[in-house]
Amino acid sequence: MADTPAPPRPTILLVDDEPHSLQAMRMALEDEFECLTAGNAEQALGVMEEEWIQVVICDQRMPGRTGVEFLAELRERWPETIRVIVTGYTDPAAMAQAINDAGIHQFLTKPWHPDQLTMAVRNGTRLFSLARDNERMALEMRFLAQTVQAKLEKRRGALREGYGFETILRSPTSPMNAVVAQARLYATFDVPVLLTGEPGTGKSRLAKSMHFASLRSDKPYLSLNLAGMPDDLALLELFGAKRGMLPGGVAKIGLVQKADRGTLFLGGIETASPALQLALHRLMEEGTFSPIGGQEVLTSGLRLIVGSGADLAVRVAEGAFRPDLYYALAVAELALPPLRARRGDVAVMAQHYLGELSAQHGKASHGFEAAALTFLENYDWPGNLRELRNEVTRMLICATDNVLGADLISRHILQAAPGEGGADREAQVALMDGSLKDRVELIEMRILRETLTRHRWNKSRAAAELGLSRVGLRAKLERYGIADPVGRAVTEDEED
Repeated sequence: MADTPAPPRPTILLVDDEPHSLQAMRMALEDEFECLTAGNAEQALGVMEEEWIQVVICDQRMPGRTGVEFLAELRERWPETIRVIVTGYTDPAAMAQAINDAGIHQFLTKPWHPDQLTMAVRNGTRLFSLARDNERMALEMRFLAQTVQAKLEKRRGALREGYGFETILRSPTSPMNAVVAQARLYATFDVPVLLTGEPGTGKSRLAKSMHFASLRSDKPYLSLNLAGMPDDLALLELFGAKRGMLPGGVAKIGLVQKADRGTLFLGGIETASPALQLALHRLMEEGTFSPIGGQEVLTSGLRLIVGSGADLAVRVAEGAFRPDLYYALAVAELALPPLRARRGDVAVMAQHYLGELSAQHGKASHGFEAAALTFLENYDWPGNLRELRNEVTRMLICATDNVLGADLISRHILQAAPGEGGADREAQVALMDGSLKDRVELIEMRILRETLTRHRWNKSRAAAELGLSRVGLRAKLERYGIADPVGRAVTEDEED
Protein backbone atom coordinates (compact mmCIF):
# COMPACT_ATOMS: atom_id res chain seq x y z
CA MET A 1 0.00 0.00 0.00
CA ALA A 2 1.37 3.42 -0.98
CA ASP A 3 2.26 5.86 1.79
CA THR A 4 -0.30 8.57 2.45
CA PRO A 5 1.14 11.93 1.32
CA ALA A 6 1.80 14.38 4.13
CA PRO A 7 -0.60 17.34 4.30
CA PRO A 8 0.79 20.62 2.94
CA ARG A 9 2.49 22.82 5.49
CA PRO A 10 0.81 26.15 6.37
CA THR A 11 2.21 29.14 4.50
CA ILE A 12 3.09 32.29 6.45
CA LEU A 13 4.39 35.70 5.41
CA LEU A 14 7.15 37.53 7.36
CA VAL A 15 7.35 41.28 6.80
CA ASP A 16 10.29 43.33 8.15
CA ASP A 17 12.62 45.90 6.62
CA GLU A 18 15.64 44.50 8.49
CA PRO A 19 17.12 41.43 6.69
CA HIS A 20 18.65 39.95 9.84
CA SER A 21 15.27 40.05 11.58
CA LEU A 22 13.66 38.26 8.66
CA GLN A 23 16.41 35.66 8.70
CA ALA A 24 16.01 35.08 12.45
CA MET A 25 12.25 34.60 12.16
CA ARG A 26 12.63 32.31 9.19
CA MET A 27 15.16 30.12 10.99
CA ALA A 28 12.78 29.78 13.96
CA LEU A 29 9.81 28.77 11.81
CA GLU A 30 10.96 27.07 8.62
CA ASP A 31 11.06 23.56 10.10
CA GLU A 32 7.31 23.66 10.61
CA PHE A 33 5.95 26.22 8.13
CA GLU A 34 6.45 27.42 4.56
CA CYS A 35 7.95 30.88 5.09
CA LEU A 36 7.73 33.73 2.56
CA THR A 37 9.34 37.11 3.22
CA ALA A 38 8.88 40.74 2.25
CA GLY A 39 10.96 43.83 3.07
CA ASN A 40 8.12 46.36 3.09
CA ALA A 41 4.36 46.72 2.80
CA GLU A 42 4.30 46.99 -1.00
CA GLN A 43 6.26 43.78 -1.47
CA ALA A 44 4.02 42.06 1.07
CA LEU A 45 0.87 43.06 -0.83
CA GLY A 46 2.36 41.61 -3.99
CA VAL A 47 2.97 38.30 -2.20
CA MET A 48 -0.57 38.29 -0.83
CA GLU A 49 -1.98 38.64 -4.34
CA GLU A 50 0.01 35.63 -5.57
CA GLU A 51 0.02 33.24 -2.62
CA TRP A 52 -2.48 31.73 -0.19
CA ILE A 53 -1.23 33.05 3.14
CA GLN A 54 -2.63 31.91 6.47
CA VAL A 55 -0.65 34.05 8.95
CA VAL A 56 1.18 37.38 8.49
CA ILE A 57 3.83 38.49 11.01
CA CYS A 58 4.74 42.11 10.51
CA ASP A 59 7.14 44.50 12.24
CA GLN A 60 5.55 47.74 13.40
CA ARG A 61 8.36 50.17 12.49
CA MET A 62 8.97 50.12 8.73
CA PRO A 63 9.69 52.87 6.18
CA GLY A 64 6.67 54.09 4.27
CA ARG A 65 3.71 52.46 5.99
CA THR A 66 3.80 51.19 9.55
CA GLY A 67 2.88 47.63 10.40
CA VAL A 68 -0.53 48.68 11.74
CA GLU A 69 -1.31 50.62 8.56
CA PHE A 70 -0.32 47.66 6.40
CA LEU A 71 -2.32 45.17 8.48
CA ALA A 72 -5.35 47.49 8.41
CA GLU A 73 -5.36 47.26 4.59
CA LEU A 74 -4.78 43.52 4.86
CA ARG A 75 -7.86 43.27 7.06
CA GLU A 76 -9.99 44.92 4.38
CA ARG A 77 -8.74 42.78 1.48
CA TRP A 78 -7.98 39.43 3.16
CA PRO A 79 -9.99 39.42 6.41
CA GLU A 80 -9.52 35.69 6.99
CA THR A 81 -5.71 35.99 7.27
CA ILE A 82 -4.46 35.95 10.87
CA ARG A 83 -2.50 39.12 11.68
CA VAL A 84 0.39 39.25 14.21
CA ILE A 85 2.52 42.33 14.87
CA VAL A 86 6.03 42.59 16.35
CA THR A 87 6.78 45.78 18.26
CA GLY A 88 9.18 47.16 20.80
CA TYR A 89 6.45 49.28 22.42
CA THR A 90 3.77 48.06 24.85
CA ASP A 91 1.72 51.21 25.31
CA PRO A 92 -1.81 49.97 26.18
CA ALA A 93 -3.51 52.82 24.32
CA ALA A 94 -1.50 52.10 21.17
CA MET A 95 -2.25 48.40 21.41
CA ALA A 96 -5.97 49.04 21.78
CA GLN A 97 -5.91 51.38 18.79
CA ALA A 98 -4.07 48.74 16.73
CA ILE A 99 -6.67 46.12 17.62
CA ASN A 100 -9.46 48.45 16.51
CA ASP A 101 -7.78 49.60 13.31
CA ALA A 102 -6.15 46.42 12.05
CA GLY A 103 -7.82 43.60 13.97
CA ILE A 104 -4.52 42.41 15.41
CA HIS A 105 -4.80 38.88 16.77
CA GLN A 106 -1.61 38.92 18.83
CA PHE A 107 1.23 41.25 19.85
CA LEU A 108 4.83 40.02 20.15
CA THR A 109 7.26 42.28 21.97
CA LYS A 110 10.95 42.57 21.18
CA PRO A 111 13.14 40.75 21.90
CA TRP A 112 10.99 37.73 21.11
CA HIS A 113 11.89 34.15 21.97
CA PRO A 114 11.81 31.48 19.20
CA ASP A 115 9.37 29.33 21.21
CA GLN A 116 7.11 32.32 21.70
CA LEU A 117 7.16 33.08 17.98
CA THR A 118 6.49 29.44 17.03
CA MET A 119 3.55 29.18 19.46
CA ALA A 120 2.03 32.38 18.09
CA VAL A 121 2.19 31.04 14.52
CA ARG A 122 0.82 27.64 15.55
CA ASN A 123 -2.13 29.30 17.26
CA GLY A 124 -2.66 31.51 14.22
CA THR A 125 -2.74 28.60 11.77
CA ARG A 126 -5.17 26.72 14.03
CA LEU A 127 -7.43 29.76 14.19
CA PHE A 128 -7.26 30.15 10.42
CA SER A 129 -8.16 26.48 9.94
CA LEU A 130 -11.08 26.71 12.37
CA ALA A 131 -12.40 29.81 10.60
CA ARG A 132 -12.22 28.05 7.23
CA ASP A 133 -13.98 24.98 8.63
CA ASN A 134 -16.68 27.20 10.10
CA GLU A 135 -17.14 28.97 6.78
CA ARG A 136 -17.34 25.64 4.95
CA MET A 137 -19.92 24.28 7.38
CA ALA A 138 -21.95 27.48 7.09
CA LEU A 139 -22.05 27.08 3.31
CA GLU A 140 -23.06 23.44 3.65
CA MET A 141 -25.77 24.34 6.12
CA ARG A 142 -27.20 26.98 3.80
CA PHE A 143 -27.09 24.56 0.90
CA LEU A 144 -28.85 21.86 2.91
CA ALA A 145 -31.19 24.18 4.79
CA GLN A 146 -34.32 22.96 3.08
CA THR A 147 -33.56 19.30 3.73
CA VAL A 148 -32.51 19.97 7.32
CA GLN A 149 -35.69 21.93 8.01
CA ALA A 150 -37.81 19.07 6.71
CA LYS A 151 -35.95 16.58 8.90
CA LEU A 152 -36.25 18.92 11.87
CA GLU A 153 -40.00 19.17 11.46
CA LYS A 154 -40.27 15.40 11.27
CA ARG A 155 -38.14 14.94 14.37
CA ARG A 156 -40.05 17.64 16.22
CA GLY A 157 -43.30 15.87 15.47
CA ALA A 158 -41.95 12.62 16.88
CA LEU A 159 -40.67 14.34 20.00
CA ARG A 160 -43.98 16.09 20.59
CA GLU A 161 -45.67 12.70 20.63
CA GLY A 162 -43.55 11.84 23.64
CA TYR A 163 -40.56 10.15 22.04
CA GLY A 164 -38.25 11.68 24.63
CA PHE A 165 -39.93 9.83 27.48
CA GLU A 166 -38.96 6.48 25.97
CA THR A 167 -35.44 7.03 27.27
CA ILE A 168 -36.72 6.76 30.87
CA LEU A 169 -36.27 3.08 31.66
CA ARG A 170 -38.99 1.41 33.71
CA SER A 171 -41.04 -1.76 33.95
CA PRO A 172 -44.78 -2.01 33.09
CA THR A 173 -45.68 -1.89 36.80
CA SER A 174 -43.17 0.80 37.80
CA PRO A 175 -44.24 3.70 40.04
CA MET A 176 -42.39 5.88 37.53
CA ASN A 177 -45.21 5.29 35.03
CA ALA A 178 -47.53 7.65 36.89
CA VAL A 179 -44.75 10.25 37.14
CA VAL A 180 -44.03 10.02 33.41
CA ALA A 181 -47.74 10.31 32.58
CA GLN A 182 -47.96 13.55 34.58
CA ALA A 183 -44.71 14.83 33.08
CA ARG A 184 -46.03 14.11 29.60
CA LEU A 185 -49.10 16.21 30.41
CA TYR A 186 -47.13 19.10 31.90
CA ALA A 187 -44.67 19.09 28.99
CA THR A 188 -47.31 20.42 26.58
CA PHE A 189 -48.09 23.41 28.82
CA ASP A 190 -45.64 26.29 29.05
CA VAL A 191 -45.40 26.41 32.86
CA PRO A 192 -42.53 26.05 35.36
CA VAL A 193 -42.05 22.58 36.84
CA LEU A 194 -40.54 21.56 40.17
CA LEU A 195 -39.00 18.06 40.25
CA THR A 196 -38.25 16.65 43.70
CA GLY A 197 -36.41 13.49 44.65
CA GLU A 198 -33.20 12.16 46.13
CA PRO A 199 -29.94 12.77 44.25
CA GLY A 200 -29.55 10.34 41.38
CA THR A 201 -33.25 9.63 40.83
CA GLY A 202 -33.21 10.99 37.25
CA LYS A 203 -34.54 14.53 37.58
CA SER A 204 -32.35 15.93 34.80
CA ARG A 205 -33.30 13.06 32.47
CA LEU A 206 -36.99 13.72 33.08
CA ALA A 207 -36.53 17.46 32.54
CA LYS A 208 -34.84 16.82 29.19
CA SER A 209 -37.64 14.50 28.12
CA MET A 210 -40.19 17.18 28.99
CA HIS A 211 -38.29 19.68 26.84
CA PHE A 212 -38.23 17.35 23.84
CA ALA A 213 -41.94 16.67 24.25
CA SER A 214 -42.80 20.39 24.34
CA LEU A 215 -43.34 23.00 21.66
CA ARG A 216 -39.82 24.26 22.48
CA SER A 217 -38.17 21.06 21.25
CA ASP A 218 -36.36 22.87 18.43
CA LYS A 219 -34.91 25.45 20.82
CA PRO A 220 -31.95 25.09 23.22
CA TYR A 221 -32.03 22.83 26.27
CA LEU A 222 -29.43 23.84 28.87
CA SER A 223 -28.81 22.68 32.42
CA LEU A 224 -26.83 23.69 35.49
CA ASN A 225 -26.45 21.99 38.87
CA LEU A 226 -26.29 24.58 41.64
CA ALA A 227 -25.34 22.10 44.38
CA GLY A 228 -21.91 22.98 45.73
CA MET A 229 -21.47 25.91 43.35
CA PRO A 230 -20.26 29.21 44.89
CA ASP A 231 -22.84 32.00 44.75
CA ASP A 232 -20.77 34.35 42.57
CA LEU A 233 -20.02 31.58 40.06
CA ALA A 234 -23.71 30.55 39.90
CA LEU A 235 -24.76 34.15 39.22
CA LEU A 236 -22.06 34.46 36.54
CA GLU A 237 -23.03 31.22 34.79
CA LEU A 238 -26.73 32.06 34.80
CA PHE A 239 -26.79 35.78 34.05
CA GLY A 240 -23.41 36.44 32.44
CA ALA A 241 -21.26 39.53 32.86
CA LYS A 242 -20.76 42.78 30.99
CA ARG A 243 -17.51 43.53 29.20
CA GLY A 244 -14.73 44.51 31.57
CA MET A 245 -15.93 42.51 34.57
CA LEU A 246 -13.88 39.41 33.73
CA PRO A 247 -10.15 38.93 33.06
CA GLY A 248 -9.35 39.66 29.44
CA GLY A 249 -12.02 42.32 29.14
CA VAL A 250 -14.52 40.01 27.44
CA ALA A 251 -18.25 39.80 28.02
CA LYS A 252 -19.90 36.54 29.06
CA ILE A 253 -23.33 35.43 27.90
CA GLY A 254 -25.19 33.55 30.63
CA LEU A 255 -27.37 30.46 30.36
CA VAL A 256 -30.52 32.50 30.90
CA GLN A 257 -29.84 34.41 27.69
CA LYS A 258 -28.66 31.33 25.78
CA ALA A 259 -31.83 29.43 26.74
CA ASP A 260 -34.15 32.15 25.42
CA ARG A 261 -37.28 30.48 23.97
CA GLY A 262 -35.85 27.14 25.11
CA THR A 263 -35.64 25.31 28.44
CA LEU A 264 -33.27 25.75 31.37
CA PHE A 265 -33.02 23.03 34.03
CA LEU A 266 -31.54 24.03 37.39
CA GLY A 267 -30.63 21.16 39.69
CA GLY A 268 -30.02 21.63 43.42
CA ILE A 269 -32.35 24.64 43.60
CA GLU A 270 -32.61 24.17 47.38
CA THR A 271 -28.98 25.33 47.69
CA ALA A 272 -29.59 28.68 45.93
CA SER A 273 -28.38 31.69 47.91
CA PRO A 274 -30.72 34.56 48.87
CA ALA A 275 -29.22 36.74 46.11
CA LEU A 276 -29.73 34.04 43.50
CA GLN A 277 -33.28 33.37 44.73
CA LEU A 278 -34.08 37.07 44.35
CA ALA A 279 -32.68 37.15 40.80
CA LEU A 280 -34.62 34.00 39.86
CA HIS A 281 -37.84 35.43 41.29
CA ARG A 282 -37.38 38.53 39.16
CA LEU A 283 -36.80 36.32 36.13
CA MET A 284 -39.93 34.29 36.88
CA GLU A 285 -42.18 37.26 37.56
CA GLU A 286 -40.95 39.77 34.98
CA GLY A 287 -38.93 37.68 32.51
CA THR A 288 -36.01 40.10 32.97
CA PHE A 289 -32.45 39.95 34.31
CA SER A 290 -29.24 42.00 34.36
CA PRO A 291 -25.72 40.69 33.71
CA ILE A 292 -23.18 41.11 36.50
CA GLY A 293 -21.79 44.62 36.48
CA GLY A 294 -24.40 45.85 34.02
CA GLN A 295 -27.26 48.28 34.44
CA GLU A 296 -29.16 47.25 31.31
CA VAL A 297 -32.25 45.08 31.67
CA LEU A 298 -32.45 42.09 29.33
CA THR A 299 -35.34 39.75 28.70
CA SER A 300 -35.54 35.99 28.29
CA GLY A 301 -38.47 33.84 27.29
CA LEU A 302 -37.07 30.61 28.68
CA ARG A 303 -39.01 27.87 30.43
CA LEU A 304 -37.60 26.99 33.83
CA ILE A 305 -37.60 23.45 35.22
CA VAL A 306 -35.91 23.02 38.60
CA GLY A 307 -34.83 20.01 40.62
CA SER A 308 -34.63 19.78 44.38
CA GLY A 309 -33.20 17.06 46.60
CA ALA A 310 -35.04 18.47 49.61
CA ASP A 311 -38.65 19.36 50.39
CA LEU A 312 -38.85 23.04 49.41
CA ALA A 313 -42.04 23.52 51.43
CA VAL A 314 -40.06 22.58 54.54
CA ARG A 315 -37.29 24.98 53.51
CA VAL A 316 -39.87 27.74 53.17
CA ALA A 317 -41.22 26.98 56.64
CA GLU A 318 -37.67 27.12 58.01
CA GLY A 319 -37.10 30.52 56.37
CA ALA A 320 -34.32 29.14 54.13
CA PHE A 321 -36.21 29.59 50.84
CA ARG A 322 -38.30 32.47 49.51
CA PRO A 323 -41.99 31.56 49.58
CA ASP A 324 -42.76 33.74 46.54
CA LEU A 325 -40.11 31.91 44.49
CA TYR A 326 -41.35 28.54 45.73
CA TYR A 327 -44.92 29.23 44.63
CA ALA A 328 -43.68 30.65 41.31
CA LEU A 329 -41.72 27.45 40.64
CA ALA A 330 -44.23 24.92 41.94
CA VAL A 331 -46.95 25.53 39.34
CA ALA A 332 -46.46 21.85 38.52
CA GLU A 333 -44.65 19.57 40.98
CA LEU A 334 -43.50 15.99 40.39
CA ALA A 335 -41.93 13.71 42.99
CA LEU A 336 -39.53 11.08 41.61
CA PRO A 337 -39.40 7.89 43.69
CA PRO A 338 -36.02 6.56 44.86
CA LEU A 339 -34.69 3.37 43.30
CA ARG A 340 -35.46 1.35 46.46
CA ALA A 341 -39.15 2.03 45.73
CA ARG A 342 -38.71 0.79 42.13
CA ARG A 343 -37.42 -2.74 42.71
CA GLY A 344 -39.10 -4.00 39.55
CA ASP A 345 -37.10 -1.47 37.50
CA VAL A 346 -33.66 -2.53 38.76
CA ALA A 347 -33.28 -5.52 36.42
CA VAL A 348 -34.44 -3.49 33.41
CA MET A 349 -32.02 -0.68 34.17
CA ALA A 350 -29.12 -2.98 35.01
CA GLN A 351 -29.50 -4.78 31.67
CA HIS A 352 -29.64 -1.45 29.84
CA TYR A 353 -26.57 -0.10 31.61
CA LEU A 354 -24.70 -3.33 30.87
CA GLY A 355 -25.45 -3.01 27.15
CA GLU A 356 -24.26 0.61 27.10
CA LEU A 357 -21.11 -0.12 29.09
CA SER A 358 -20.24 -3.21 27.04
CA ALA A 359 -20.29 -1.09 23.88
CA GLN A 360 -18.43 1.77 25.55
CA HIS A 361 -15.60 -0.37 26.92
CA GLY A 362 -15.50 -2.93 24.13
CA LYS A 363 -16.11 -5.89 26.44
CA ALA A 364 -18.83 -8.33 25.40
CA SER A 365 -21.43 -9.39 27.95
CA HIS A 366 -24.68 -11.30 27.55
CA GLY A 367 -26.48 -10.36 30.77
CA PHE A 368 -26.76 -11.37 34.42
CA GLU A 369 -27.30 -14.61 36.23
CA ALA A 370 -30.68 -14.84 37.98
CA ALA A 371 -29.01 -14.84 41.41
CA ALA A 372 -27.16 -11.61 40.57
CA LEU A 373 -30.38 -9.86 39.61
CA THR A 374 -31.99 -11.08 42.84
CA PHE A 375 -29.27 -9.46 44.94
CA LEU A 376 -29.40 -6.24 42.91
CA GLU A 377 -33.19 -6.00 43.24
CA ASN A 378 -33.09 -6.60 47.02
CA TYR A 379 -30.62 -3.80 47.70
CA ASP A 380 -31.83 -0.32 48.69
CA TRP A 381 -29.49 1.72 46.42
CA PRO A 382 -29.03 4.86 48.55
CA GLY A 383 -27.08 6.35 45.62
CA ASN A 384 -29.97 5.53 43.27
CA LEU A 385 -29.28 5.35 39.51
CA ARG A 386 -25.66 6.49 39.76
CA GLU A 387 -24.83 3.79 42.30
CA LEU A 388 -26.50 1.11 40.18
CA ARG A 389 -24.56 2.16 37.08
CA ASN A 390 -21.31 2.22 39.04
CA GLU A 391 -21.96 -1.29 40.37
CA VAL A 392 -22.70 -2.65 36.89
CA THR A 393 -19.50 -1.00 35.66
CA ARG A 394 -17.41 -2.73 38.34
CA MET A 395 -19.07 -6.08 37.65
CA LEU A 396 -18.34 -5.80 33.93
CA ILE A 397 -14.69 -4.88 34.54
CA CYS A 398 -14.12 -7.80 36.92
CA ALA A 399 -16.07 -10.38 34.90
CA THR A 400 -14.27 -13.31 33.29
CA ASP A 401 -17.43 -14.81 31.73
CA ASN A 402 -19.96 -13.33 29.34
CA VAL A 403 -22.72 -13.73 31.93
CA LEU A 404 -22.22 -11.73 35.14
CA GLY A 405 -22.69 -13.75 38.32
CA ALA A 406 -23.58 -12.75 41.87
CA ASP A 407 -19.98 -13.36 42.98
CA LEU A 408 -19.01 -10.10 41.23
CA ILE A 409 -21.32 -7.96 43.35
CA SER A 410 -19.80 -5.74 46.07
CA ARG A 411 -19.76 -7.12 49.60
CA HIS A 412 -21.98 -4.49 51.17
CA ILE A 413 -24.71 -5.32 48.64
CA LEU A 414 -24.38 -9.06 49.19
CA GLN A 415 -24.55 -8.62 52.97
CA ALA A 416 -27.58 -6.32 52.89
CA ALA A 417 -30.71 -8.11 54.07
CA PRO A 418 -33.71 -8.17 51.70
CA GLY A 419 -36.35 -5.70 52.78
CA GLU A 420 -39.79 -4.63 51.64
CA GLY A 421 -39.88 -1.20 53.22
CA GLY A 422 -36.60 0.00 51.80
CA ALA A 423 -35.17 1.45 55.00
CA ASP A 424 -31.59 2.66 54.98
CA ARG A 425 -29.19 -0.23 55.50
CA GLU A 426 -27.01 1.73 57.90
CA ALA A 427 -29.92 2.19 60.28
CA GLN A 428 -31.31 -1.34 60.15
CA VAL A 429 -29.03 -2.91 62.75
CA ALA A 430 -29.43 -0.02 65.17
CA LEU A 431 -33.22 0.04 64.88
CA MET A 432 -33.73 -3.73 64.71
CA ASP A 433 -36.01 -5.20 67.33
CA GLY A 434 -34.85 -8.15 69.41
CA SER A 435 -32.10 -9.12 71.75
CA LEU A 436 -28.38 -8.75 71.15
CA LYS A 437 -28.23 -12.45 70.26
CA ASP A 438 -30.93 -11.99 67.60
CA ARG A 439 -29.10 -9.05 66.06
CA VAL A 440 -25.77 -10.87 66.00
CA GLU A 441 -27.37 -13.90 64.34
CA LEU A 442 -28.87 -11.73 61.61
CA ILE A 443 -25.47 -10.22 60.88
CA GLU A 444 -23.92 -13.70 60.86
CA MET A 445 -26.53 -14.90 58.37
CA ARG A 446 -25.76 -12.01 56.01
CA ILE A 447 -22.00 -12.70 56.19
CA LEU A 448 -22.53 -16.39 55.46
CA ARG A 449 -24.66 -15.67 52.42
CA GLU A 450 -22.24 -13.02 51.11
CA THR A 451 -19.19 -15.27 51.52
CA LEU A 452 -20.85 -18.24 49.81
CA THR A 453 -21.98 -16.05 46.94
CA ARG A 454 -18.48 -14.68 46.32
CA HIS A 455 -17.12 -18.25 46.26
CA ARG A 456 -19.93 -19.43 43.97
CA TRP A 457 -21.33 -21.61 46.76
CA ASN A 458 -18.12 -23.59 47.20
CA LYS A 459 -18.38 -24.56 50.89
CA SER A 460 -14.74 -25.58 51.22
CA ARG A 461 -13.47 -22.12 50.23
CA ALA A 462 -16.15 -20.32 52.24
CA ALA A 463 -15.38 -22.37 55.37
CA ALA A 464 -11.65 -21.73 54.98
CA GLU A 465 -12.19 -17.94 54.73
CA LEU A 466 -14.52 -17.89 57.73
CA GLY A 467 -12.32 -20.16 59.87
CA LEU A 468 -14.97 -22.88 60.09
CA SER A 469 -14.92 -26.57 59.38
CA ARG A 470 -17.20 -27.79 56.62
CA VAL A 471 -19.28 -29.56 59.25
CA GLY A 472 -19.60 -26.37 61.25
CA LEU A 473 -20.51 -24.38 58.14
CA ARG A 474 -23.13 -26.96 57.15
CA ALA A 475 -24.68 -26.74 60.60
CA LYS A 476 -25.00 -22.97 60.38
CA LEU A 477 -26.53 -23.15 56.91
CA GLU A 478 -29.11 -25.65 58.11
CA ARG A 479 -29.81 -23.56 61.21
CA TYR A 480 -30.47 -20.40 59.20
CA GLY A 481 -32.10 -22.18 56.24
CA ILE A 482 -29.63 -20.64 53.78
CA ALA A 483 -29.88 -22.01 50.24
CA ASP A 484 -28.51 -21.12 46.83
CA PRO A 485 -30.62 -18.27 45.38
CA VAL A 486 -31.23 -20.28 42.21
CA GLY A 487 -33.11 -22.84 44.32
CA ARG A 488 -30.44 -25.50 44.94
CA ALA A 489 -30.16 -26.44 48.60
CA VAL A 490 -26.62 -26.31 49.92
CA THR A 491 -26.28 -29.81 51.36
CA GLU A 492 -23.52 -31.33 49.25
CA ASP A 493 -19.83 -30.68 49.86
CA GLU A 494 -18.18 -28.88 46.94
CA GLU A 495 -14.47 -29.48 46.68
CA ASP A 496 -12.08 -26.99 45.10
